[in-house]
Amino acid sequence: MLLTIDVGNTNISGGIFVGGKLKYQFDIVTKTYKKTELAKKLRAYPEISASIICSVVPKLTRVIQRDLKLFYGRNPYIIGKGLIVPIENRYRVPKQVGQDRLVNAYAASNLYAGPLIVIDSGTAITFDVISKDQAYLGGLIFPGMNISLEALKEKTALLPQVKLQQPKMLIGRDTKNSILSGVVFGTAALSKELATRIKQYLGKNARIIGTGGDISLIKRNSGMKIKINRNLSLIGIKLVYENTITKEQY
Repeated sequence: MLLTIDVGNTNISGGIFVGGKLKYQFDIVTKTYKKTELAKKLRAYPEISASIICSVVPKLTRVIQRDLKLFYGRNPYIIGKGLIVPIENRYRVPKQVGQDRLVNAYAASNLYAGPLIVIDSGTAITFDVISKDQAYLGGLIFPGMNISLEALKEKTALLPQVKLQQPKMLIGRDTKNSILSGVVFGTAALSKELATRIKQYLGKNARIIGTGGDISLIKRNSGMKIKINRNLSLIGIKLVYENTITKEQY
């Protein structure tokens, strides 16, 4: 059994793979992470043979690494720390790319024919671009929808906090619905325009792969054809392990 963990700013996602297939998936809120909660999630799987972490929260990486060693008696592998995502990286300064973005790009390049645009809609929204020959070309980063809603509340005197959900109408008829429409429809329109521009560079047949907690809102409101794979990151972590650590089944 292989345990894969993706530590994000909002959620920690975990997956257990048996024979290369995802058997069990779980989520833990990042801000409230506790060792006991992780132990509870893993209680039914004491026979983990290896674990591997991809993280964008360095302080929490060390904590989870310590906890997993306590659970299983061995250190987990850490992507980006002695373990490199095996994809050609054409970033001007390759070390600046987040390991989560490289993992998504690597997973997409293995699962789908290029060229590809990977949209990950979570705390931030990232666009990652993969060439036809499976090289990572770079991408774009901008605030996620929840960050936008929080910023409007925190940086203004009168605007309220709004819960992210599907707007009921384009033209809001009160303040909360105006904010919600602006953020959701605005993000969807922005995403569509960016994808259109990227396709002018990659070719009109470039496929769009989507992941992240809020990707359905972008797909629904942009009209774009998006292949959603919610487990893209976990699959990518698994593929990194398979192609850099072992070729054996687990």
